[in-house]
Amino acid sequence: MNFAKTAFLALFVCLATATALNAQSPSCGCGDAICGCEAVVGCGAGPACGCEPACGVSGGCVGLGCESAITTGPACGCEPACGAGPSCAAGPACGFEPACGVDPCSGADPCGGSGCGGGSCLGDCCLGGGCFDCCLGEPCRLLGDCGNFSAGGWISLGYHDEANSLFNSYSEKYQLHQAWVWFEKSLDTSCGWDIGGRVDYLYGTDAPDTQAFGTGSGWDNDWDNGNQYGRAMPQAYLEVGYGDLSVKVGHFFTIIGWEVVPAPDNFFYSHAYTMYNNEPFTHTGALATYNLSEDISIWAGYTQGWDSGFDDNGDAFLGGATVTLTDRMTLIYAATGGRFGEARWINGGGDERGFMNSIILDYAVSDNLQYIFQHDLLDTENRFGNRVRERYAVNQYLIYTINDCWALGGRFEWWNRENGNSDSDVYDLTLGINYKPHANVTIRPEVRWDWDDDRIAGLEDNDDEQTTIGANTIITF
Repeated sequence: MNFAKTAFLALFVCLATATALNAQSPSCGCGDAICGCEAVVGCGAGPACGCEPACGVSGGCVGLGCESAITTGPACGCEPACGAGPSCAAGPACGFEPACGVDPCSGADPCGGSGCGGGSCLGDCCLGGGCFDCCLGEPCRLLGDCGNFSAGGWISLGYHDEANSLFNSYSEKYQLHQAWVWFEKSLDTSCGWDIGGRVDYLYGTDAPDTQAFGTGSGWDNDWDNGNQYGRAMPQAYLEVGYGDLSVKVGHFFTIIGWEVVPAPDNFFYSHAYTMYNNEPFTHTGALATYNLSEDISIWAGYTQGWDSGFDDNGDAFLGGATVTLTDRMTLIYAATGGRFGEARWINGGGDERGFMNSIILDYAVSDNLQYIFQHDLLDTENRFGNRVRERYAVNQYLIYTINDCWALGGRFEWWNRENGNSDSDVYDLTLGINYKPHANVTIRPEVRWDWDDDRIAGLEDNDDEQTTIGANTIITF
């Protein structure tokens, strides 16, 4: 391993260690009942910032608003016994507390700064300083909402030093993965019928893999710009709803799998083999969603195969359900079956037909720790009965959220491909960090290891193992 990779790994371990250690100490998060971070509430709600009784006096209300730097009332709910002197170790005391919203030890406001309706701790916080306080506020919206109409997007920029066949195939280049804009009218069925819809447009190195490539001649399949960049329109649909039922008609993202194409909706910069090789990205057709209860929703619909535009690429069922089993556990099942396509992995058989399903268990181990288990099965053949694809996969994710600004994650994947008499296994392990210095910005460094003894995965230089270091920045608007 070269010096650059060694240095990056050392920095990565230090980041993870410092983050975990700081997570064990109390932090001053948004809305916490800690001195300097309380919200101002009415006197009827009990002692609060500006509503405490004077020191030694029972009952009453000193006044509304935040205290000044020197005040005669007790501090914001965290002072020691009356009469104690001003000490950072002991906390603020009667008559010595700082102004509300100011850190009593540093004098800095942990929730002030930039942002829309809030700030970040970027200016005051550093690794090793005990400064993992986080108060992001609301993200900025370039266009905002107007009733049920809304628009937005993001810019996703990244760099990785090794290539794979899973979107990140353009190595050692700082690149624009996704310049994405979307326009939507959401449904409001509270008063009966409503009509909505959505359009998404994408430019970048991820676009060629997001086009309607299922037939080889999809509506955006030739929107390339050179060998690496291109454009795509992964969604363009209308939606009608009444009460708990809604139906979308057009071109839309699949419901299958945990990972998705839009960068802000994934924890990791890189993608799993399962997502890229086992699952469709988009469909064209109709999909109904019905909310049976607060805990159960079901999907059912018809699609023209996988990854097609508004052209015939098959006839398939698409459906599933999401069930909230407990307050901490959700089960998601999605499946598709029928004729998938005529241009992708057909092996000269004219079309691909079969069955594919995905089972996901999302379990909140604690308030901070999330575990996701996913199993995929894909089994298809051509019209002559010859095997086209037989795939199995198990993905496991473990994500620890420290606060709104910091999270640590790990992903371990086993992907199996059976092809005739061959049976190949591919494994990968990814460790990553998500850091939000601002409500609109996410930075995602990661280290990934791949093991591919049979050299079927498409690693750079056709290697049987690979270590990849990458980082990605997402800016939403």
